[in-house]
Amino acid sequence: MTLSDSWASKQATVTRVGAAEAVLRELRSAIESGELEVGTRLPSEAALATRFGVSRSVVREALRSTTALGLTETHTGKGTFVLAKTVETDRVFGNHSVESLREARPHIEIPAAALAAERRTPEQMDAIRSLLNRMVAENDPKEWVRLDAEFHLLIATASGNDVFAAVITEIREALSQQSEMVNLLPDRRHRSNVEHESIVDAIDSGSGEAASEAMSRHLTHVQDALGQLRGR
Repeated sequence: MTLSDSWASKQATVTRVGAAEAVLRELRSAIESGELEVGTRLPSEAALATRFGVSRSVVREALRSTTALGLTETHTGKGTFVLAKTVETDRVFGNHSVESLREARPHIEIPAAALAAERRTPEQMDAIRSLLNRMVAENDPKEWVRLDAEFHLLIATASGNDVFAAVITEIREALSQQSEMVNLLPDRRHRSNVEHESIVDAIDSGSGEAASEAMSRHLTHVQDALGQLRGR
């Protein structure tokens, strides 16, 4: 019996509410404690689904999360293997580090939101709100992440400052990867939708100050979420 088989044979129970998050916590705990060592091949999706009493789709979502955290990697036809014992403290998204994004985003997106409130056209406002509505209704995590990056780009474009729009375009992939990681936290996507709605309402009101404050709050919450995932 292999190490992963021994671990998988132990009974585990998770609730249906937040099942993927519960499975993620269990897997992360086993990896970080060394119970599942680096290099170990995890049990199959079917075996994990049986162990946790959940569907294979729930297991698949949890495994996507462990991969996004840098703890595992999946090789087609071979399985999922433990890649690292701990989450990287300085992840790189696209070509940019977590710290670089933390330092840069407030200087770009906060003033961009303020300018968008003052300069956006009716057509741009309609496009931003329409995109927000699509995000709220979207159930596919990957599609939501794509829309999230588009949302921030639309605001930068609506600012009328082509430098802000160019920078967001350049770091768009990094923003998507960061968003995917942040959404590993339970209910984070829903909270982002609420924060985005506040940003949109502020831009729609025409108040640069309100838009700045709404975007600042959102970026602060994103950083707090990253800190939780990185154990800080």
